[in-house]
Amino acid sequence: MKLLAVETATEACSAALFVNGKISERYSLTPKAHTRLILPMIDELMQEAQLKPAELDALAFGCGPGSFTGVRIATGIIQGIGFAHNIPIVPVSNLATVAQDFFDHNKEDTAFVAMDARMAEIYWAVYQRNSSGIARLLGNEAVIAANIVDSPADLSGVGIGTGWQNYHPELTKQLEGRVIRYEPDHLPRARAVAKLGIEAFQAGVAVRAESAIPVYLRNNVAKKTSER
Repeated sequence: MKLLAVETATEACSAALFVNGKISERYSLTPKAHTRLILPMIDELMQEAQLKPAELDALAFGCGPGSFTGVRIATGIIQGIGFAHNIPIVPVSNLATVAQDFFDHNKEDTAFVAMDARMAEIYWAVYQRNSSGIARLLGNEAVIAANIVDSPADLSGVGIGTGWQNYHPELTKQLEGRVIRYEPDHLPRARAVAKLGIEAFQAGVAVRAESAIPVYLRNNVAKKTSER
């Protein structure tokens, strides 16, 4: 199984290649340089593995939420490769990738994921590790004010993601003692996109290039400030 994954939705930029159970990754925390960095990252990974795009079984990308420009970069690159070589594509939630990467490196089984969405809101989701070690969504993902978030009352977990940097007082208060600790430095990474992409692909969740579209959560992304 060979899968290429990309993630460009935040200030981090990364690409990962899954080949027969092993994931290789290129990662850079370089804001506003994604268009310059992502293609060389992909080329390096493919050359190291001695693969051509046509030899890939699937593609995966961080489909959002996140920076609108950043999400479009990943979407465009993956769509281009998918169209050119007729490769199936797996869109992967960026909130899920933050949770998955946390689970891969920590013992806790519940993650309260909050990414800063600007406009005094956060992208919010609660994820739990299943018996296979995969992040599973509890409830729905949402763009929401930090002081009205919700989660199952019987769960405690770790707050992760950039939304905890500015909104940890509101989030901690709203979750009423269920937050073990919070770690705001977690960002989406392509290695987690690849892992979740493999899981989804094997479950039959893949689309053609024309159906691989961004997920913004916020419906009014194209409106002017006055219209919002």
